[in-house]
Amino acid sequence: MSVQAAAADPTEDRQTVPQRTVPAGARRALFAGLVMLTMAGLVALAAAALAPGGLSGLDLILLVLFGVTLPWTVIGFWNAVLGFLILRLADDPVAAVLPVAGGVSATAPIAGSTAILVCVRNEAPERIVRNLRPLLGELAESPHADRFHAYVLSDTSDPAIAAAEEAGFAALAAELAGRIALTYRRRTDNAGFKAGNIAEFCNTWGHRHDYAVTLDADSIMPAEAVLRMVRIVEADPKLGILQGLVIGRPATSAFARLFQYSMRLSMRSYTYGSAWWQADCGPYWGHNAVLRLKPFIAHCELSALPGTGPLGGHVLSHDQIEAVLMRRAGFEVRVLPEETLGFEENPPTLMEFVRRDLRWCQGNMQYWRFLGLPRLKPISRYQLVFAILMFFGSPAWVGLTVLIPLVAALGVDGGPAIDPAMGLVLFWILLPMWFAPQIATVLAMVTRPRGAGAFGGAAKLVPNALLAMTFMQLLVPIMWLAHTLFLVRLALGRGIGWGAQARDDHAVPVGLALRLLWPQTILGLAVLLLVGVTAPAALPYAAVMALGPAIAVPLAVLTASPGVGRFMQSAGMCRLPEERDPPSILRVAQAPAALPPPHDAAQSAAFSGPASAAVAVPLPAESS
Repeated sequence: MSVQAAAADPTEDRQTVPQRTVPAGARRALFAGLVMLTMAGLVALAAAALAPGGLSGLDLILLVLFGVTLPWTVIGFWNAVLGFLILRLADDPVAAVLPVAGGVSATAPIAGSTAILVCVRNEAPERIVRNLRPLLGELAESPHADRFHAYVLSDTSDPAIAAAEEAGFAALAAELAGRIALTYRRRTDNAGFKAGNIAEFCNTWGHRHDYAVTLDADSIMPAEAVLRMVRIVEADPKLGILQGLVIGRPATSAFARLFQYSMRLSMRSYTYGSAWWQADCGPYWGHNAVLRLKPFIAHCELSALPGTGPLGGHVLSHDQIEAVLMRRAGFEVRVLPEETLGFEENPPTLMEFVRRDLRWCQGNMQYWRFLGLPRLKPISRYQLVFAILMFFGSPAWVGLTVLIPLVAALGVDGGPAIDPAMGLVLFWILLPMWFAPQIATVLAMVTRPRGAGAFGGAAKLVPNALLAMTFMQLLVPIMWLAHTLFLVRLALGRGIGWGAQARDDHAVPVGLALRLLWPQTILGLAVLLLVGVTAPAALPYAAVMALGPAIAVPLAVLTASPGVGRFMQSAGMCRLPEERDPPSILRVAQAPAALPPPHDAAQSAAFSGPASAAVAVPLPAESS
């Protein structure tokens, strides 16, 4: 019996759940109306603040820049508001945004075959084995072990790492022999990056499986989460991609602790809110997700873009393109917003964070090539535009940071160029809107009995949240200038490569921080000096946008310092629930690595797939 036939004939363990009565179109219309009205109101307030002396050409430039920055802020605000309402009012918040999830039993049978894909490139093999072993061990002990096959898809170019990979995964395969299958395959080049790696799997082994679970090198997923997500996809034959919520694993570096504490809070309300109105046009983040392989293979393959510059060639940020192509093919893309589905590592330093973000920036700037694809859903086009604006808004923010103090310093006919009262109104509206996702999640927790218990109670949650949000307010303007300078480099034909990430904690020398962050330092200090000379009373407000860049160098050094990280850890600062009470999979994955000794070449050849050459993957014919 086919998988879809099984899903269409529910058993006692797989109950159908009616969809919500509010149609997706109505939800989207409501959301769009709220966003547009809010943006119009904020632009009107900004115009009123610039009204003294009339609107000059420079004032109009400021209004345009301000308008460019608004979508990210306003959409985040309304996602947070909707998420808060769902978290506080819904009997089952998960079922409110993904109805099928509420009716899938934890004991439902699994009919289809699932490939677990782990994509690696020049990573420490012992780390990947340590992350993968508990998942495969738990699946091997389940009644469904024969329905799963793990594939380690390596793009490693370093011969020494490749040799260690082969030995390490041969040992893991031998350890699991007879219980669950594991195949290791290394390509001879990185053609197509991660998308090309997965495309090669699809062309070679995809026909053997119904679903694929995608994992990154740093992904940790419990078997229970994999089984739940596969059951949900199997229960709904319309589901093409099910994206699981991914949370940061407990970290020791100060940078990672501060960043992921803020992200953990913001993701909860933001994800529920966005999932409610995006519905079947959800996002795909490239990992910790389940793909329905047949439509993915048929409709989501990507070829190199025309051109030889950084915006040509293979797509770096392939995941969201695959999501919109899957939706165009008639299959749904949805998010399961549960916080027990898997973990990832966040960059341990500001330098690594910038490097990762710039790679995403380059990939997102390639999206404009796909905006004109025929038959895309309107929400899919919105998602591509929004992904571009996520980085394209940074130059607008830099422009505002520089021009607002200049306009205020110049004045108009001896009077102020900016109405102080209206300026303050706008400031105090925008500031909480920037942090609406974090605020909404904190409110949702502290207004429920024991709602903040996992974070140590409200007395620990609130100050840690304030600390993490303060850190983010320092970090974000640093990233604005990093994005802006990188966008200039892209325009000049200079991009960024696809290298391995430095995942372990390490100190950042002052000299390195100064060499990389001097533009931020000069910008921040110049703005603060100008405001301090011309309008000292406005310094606290200018500091919101300029203090982070001004102290970028010491911030990078201190948040990378192992000593500062150890202090925060011992003091319980920004401690995640999983650090207070680690789940079993983290206890195993974070234990010291102990790889079995390498096996002989014959055994390695038995478990390894052949190395492959570059794969040329075309776009769908109708998309060319």
